[in-house]
Amino acid sequence: MEGATGVGCNRIGCSERAKCIIRSMRPTQHPPAIAKPRTLPELLAWRVGATPAAEAYRQFNAQRNTWESLSWAEFAERVARWTNALNRLQLPRGARIAILLPNGLDAVCIDQAALALACVPVPLHAIDNPASIAYILRDSEASVLVASTIEQWNAIASLAQPLPGLREVVLRDITTIRAPEAGGVSVMALDPWLARAEQVAAIQPPVEDDLAALVYTSGTTGKPKGVMLTHRNVVSNVWASLARVAANPSDLFLSFLPLSHTFERTAGYYLPIAAGCCVAFARSVSQLAEDLQAVRPTILVSVPRIYERIYARLQAMLEGSPLRQRAFELAVAAGWRRFCREQHLAFDAAGSRTLDALLWLLVARGVARRLQAQFGGRLRLAVSGGAPLSAPIARCFLGLGLPVLQGYGMTETSPVIAVNALDDNDPATVGRALPGVDVRIGDNHELLVRGPGVMRGYWKRDEDTARAIEEGWLHTGDQAAIDAGRIRILGRVKEIIVTSTGEKIAPVDLELAITADPLFEQAYAFGDNRPFIACIVVLNRPRWEHLAAGLHLDPAPPESLAAPAARAAVLERIRALTSNFPHYAQPRAVLLTLEPWTVENTLLTPTLKLKRNNLAPHFAAQIEALYRR
Repeated sequence: MEGATGVGCNRIGCSERAKCIIRSMRPTQHPPAIAKPRTLPELLAWRVGATPAAEAYRQFNAQRNTWESLSWAEFAERVARWTNALNRLQLPRGARIAILLPNGLDAVCIDQAALALACVPVPLHAIDNPASIAYILRDSEASVLVASTIEQWNAIASLAQPLPGLREVVLRDITTIRAPEAGGVSVMALDPWLARAEQVAAIQPPVEDDLAALVYTSGTTGKPKGVMLTHRNVVSNVWASLARVAANPSDLFLSFLPLSHTFERTAGYYLPIAAGCCVAFARSVSQLAEDLQAVRPTILVSVPRIYERIYARLQAMLEGSPLRQRAFELAVAAGWRRFCREQHLAFDAAGSRTLDALLWLLVARGVARRLQAQFGGRLRLAVSGGAPLSAPIARCFLGLGLPVLQGYGMTETSPVIAVNALDDNDPATVGRALPGVDVRIGDNHELLVRGPGVMRGYWKRDEDTARAIEEGWLHTGDQAAIDAGRIRILGRVKEIIVTSTGEKIAPVDLELAITADPLFEQAYAFGDNRPFIACIVVLNRPRWEHLAAGLHLDPAPPESLAAPAARAAVLERIRALTSNFPHYAQPRAVLLTLEPWTVENTLLTPTLKLKRNNLAPHFAAQIEALYRR
């Protein structure tokens, strides 16, 4: 299989014992006597028995400057070592193990070790702020924290918040063991911690109804809540997702979304175990473009922001050449009509099959190759979730032959509720509900969900659980319509803006329309209880410099962003982008900034969605001044 191991890709952690395991467990061997794994440890054991010598994971070794790989048998041996080390604490079943690590082998090893001991992983976002991490440690009553650096732990400890349940902190990037601190918390280096592992005679594995994770929601509208997901929840979602979107052992994933989010945990981590795929761990989001070229994945699980960046890069390549721009538009239009015919979707523009076939051969195929090259050249499937994918980007990618499948889900449903399929793909929708998942429309057009993936409830929040789940139906908080089985998301029930004139507007739709222009990196629409809609936009710096030059403004001083000419020019573009919206939904004022909103500055969730409750106070003074004007 091309790319299964890759040029310059070496085996790691292959001890003599592991080599013996590989020799004794051939890929032709039948899977273990587990008809269909029901828990996550059973799933891993089933995979190791089925394909022990196949490549399981790939990770970059910065010291050797090469990508190195690990087989399923070698991975199982690593997990056993972590399991034995963790088991020395003799934690009770259900103890919470907090994981504050970037994506990589260490993160999945401690996750699997916790699961094997019937403990509960509590995945934390590796770049979350210390106050948020301390809150989750306290709320979850975590017994163990596994983190990367002493700086991370010092930042948490400096808050002096009580963490009565915490017994041990294990740090990957230190080398010495430290004495227990006040409160009985010992801080240990990872290598000595693993070295003290002892073989355990018998481990009581988890059962289907035990918790497989306590995942804290992103907190777009308030304090995060711990979502209790059982093994039954997660494993059922894995099998249902595979029934809709097939992956196979020849596929290679590139993992870069945080494993703290259920979307990546299920679709980019547990699902590849079930399918026998290899997962390569990206070095970082900032190096994603390089890693795509090096790894050349066949499947990508992503949020819309990554597709938006690649789309913006394509647009930048076309600038300054009207001929290339026109060829690109013709290619996308012809390809889009071709896609719609294949999927039996209606489309507005006229065009004959013969002409479109000719345009594809002469123009579109070359443009499509350039788009595919941005992803490494082998991508056969791209899944988009976590937030809506804008129509122009979906039309471009699908028209140029890149199979983007938009899906929908939430942490509380493990997480996938619906997703399109390769042969049943309507990008205006999030596809059909997964097998075994029931959906219906409730009051105020709210989508309700019932099925085996629906959470047990919220951790220590019985009242919130009772409000969220009524008679087995989960309230998603999203407005939707269902047409011929396909689900179309209309907006958030709680994120609808109601102006002082009584008009109702879905801000996400406005923001998607605005960010279709590469000038705008991010957009935040607001106007609740105000006389009109306004927005704040984060500008792309090089494009701002070009715009400022045309307005005879110096782009460097911050005051240029507040210049009437700059605001007027930007607002004119925004009005053009939102011309299809009702007049009351079109922004009438705008604020400009060059500072991006990120997870680190607490203005984005780990899946890159806007934290509206943080943006509003962050820009409160500017917003008040805007409306006073």
